[in-house]
Amino acid sequence: MPKLWDDSIATHRQAVRRAVLDATAELVGERGLTGVTMSEVAKRTGLGRATLYKYFPDVDSILVAWHERQVADHLQQLADTWERTGSLEAVLEAYAFICHEHPTAEPAASLHRSEHVTRARAHLVDFLADLLTDERDDVPPQELAEYCVHALTAASTVPSKAAVRRLIAVTLTGLRGQPSG
Repeated sequence: MPKLWDDSIATHRQAVRRAVLDATAELVGERGLTGVTMSEVAKRTGLGRATLYKYFPDVDSILVAWHERQVADHLQQLADTWERTGSLEAVLEAYAFICHEHPTAEPAASLHRSEHVTRARAHLVDFLADLLTDERDDVPPQELAEYCVHALTAASTVPSKAAVRRLIAVTLTGLRGQPSG
């Protein structure tokens, strides 16, 4: 475990928080959400439990902070995809594969009802709406963005990457279909 004390208190606190969230990510990957405990996070970070409790009052607050970081990383991944490719299709594909690789199952569903997810979803819809401004004349970009998010969220339930690709193709066909009369 690397030494967590740095030059300033703020930097130190950030390093401790990052170490806690990194350990939480490892534990979630190994044991699932229900396998994360305060004592195991403390052990993995090299922190005393009393110190850990100064940063997070309980395991639920750690899980919410970890999930909030994960969601922010996913939004950044989509923005980076757009910056790198300038392709709406690449952004939608990246979103679909994020959904496929990180399905929402119980008990994770409770994390997806958190306020940070509501904010992130609104950010995602606004981001996509900005990309969709010139896509169609008959449907407002915000509605098209909602359509894409709903349609591609289904990627979390399909069994294979091939199925995800088919879902992306169907979504793009619907998005670029004939204007309604």
